[in-house]
Amino acid sequence: MAKIKSLEELLKIKVEAQAGIDLREKGEGIEDLIQIKVAMATCGIASGAREIMNYMIEEMNAKGIQNAVVTQTGCMGYCYAEPTIEVTAKGQEPVVYGDVTMEKAKLIIEKHIINGELVDGIIPITHKTIDEK
Repeated sequence: MAKIKSLEELLKIKVEAQAGIDLREKGEGIEDLIQIKVAMATCGIASGAREIMNYMIEEMNAKGIQNAVVTQTGCMGYCYAEPTIEVTAKGQEPVVYGDVTMEKAKLIIEKHIINGELVDGIIPITHKTIDEK
């Protein structure tokens, strides 16, 4: 294991460990929770997705939000709009936000996660599956 050289590195490790613990604890009933998926493919990471994910985990913990879980996912296909976040609430269609900044992440938490209100920056669905006509 590499040496930890700064407080920032230690805090990053703490956030990642806490996210893993939260996911395991909430894993049993995950379909009942609001799921926030952060795209963490190469383009997302290069655009700041890791920092956005860490911020969302910290902010939701600070606000005591228990009905949601933050996870990472691979490429969502919106490389032009990275970092991207998908929010899925039980019984609702997923909503994908693009060009997510710290400020937008805060709005997503305060408005969408807590109050159920949509926030500007939604990437519209532009395709159908082969099963849809």
